[in-house]
Amino acid sequence: MSNKKTNEKLKGSLFIISGPSGAGKGTIYNRILELKPEMKKSVSVTTRAPRPGEIEGVHYYFRTLEQYQEMIAGGEFLETAQVYKNCYGTPKAPVFRMLDEGCDVLFEIDTLGVKQVKARYPEAVAIFIMPPSFEILEQRLRGRGTESEESIQRRLSAAKSELMKYNLFDYIVFNDDIDKATADVVSIIDAEKRRIKNNLGEIQLILDSKKQ
Repeated sequence: MSNKKTNEKLKGSLFIISGPSGAGKGTIYNRILELKPEMKKSVSVTTRAPRPGEIEGVHYYFRTLEQYQEMIAGGEFLETAQVYKNCYGTPKAPVFRMLDEGCDVLFEIDTLGVKQVKARYPEAVAIFIMPPSFEILEQRLRGRGTESEESIQRRLSAAKSELMKYNLFDYIVFNDDIDKATADVVSIIDAEKRRIKNNLGEIQLILDSKKQ
C-alpha cells in the first residue's frame, strides 16, 4: 500500500548551533549559511532598540517589553531568555511554517535556549561547539578587544556553566580549527538528512514504482 504522505513535501529539519561565548559558534553559523544557502535562519524577537542598519524582520523583530511579555503569555516562543537587561526569543510560528514547507532551519542560540527548544520540539538536532581549552576561550574573548574586563569576567563565568551543559546536545564539535569545525558541522547536517526516517517518502516512491 502506498504511503499517503508520498506526494507531500518532506518536512524540513531544525538544526541548532550553540556553545559558550568565544567558542566560535557565530562564525560557524555564518559559514554554514554561506555554504548551504538553501537553509533558512530564524529571526529572533528582541526588546532592545534597533542598531544602525538593522531592519525589522531581517535582523530582528523589535518589540516593546509589554509586547514581548504578551507573546510569552500567549505561548508564542520556542525559546526565550533575558540577556543583559534585554529579552530575546524565537517565535514558533515562522519556524514551524518553514519546516512545514520543507525547509531546513538553522538556529544559533545559547544553551538555555537549547533546553527549551528540545522540550518543545524534540526532533531538533543540537550541535555543541566546544573550544579546545578554557584558556583558549579566554584568549579569544580578550582578543576581540571590544569588551570591558567586567564584561569578560561575566562571560567567562557564564561559559563555565555552559560548558557543563554539553549533555543537552546530540553532537559535539571541537573548534581548534575553524575550517575543520565548519566541515564537521556540515557533515553532521548532511548525515542527518540521510537518516532513514527523513527519507521515507522518497523511499516509498521508489518501492511503489517497482510495482507498476
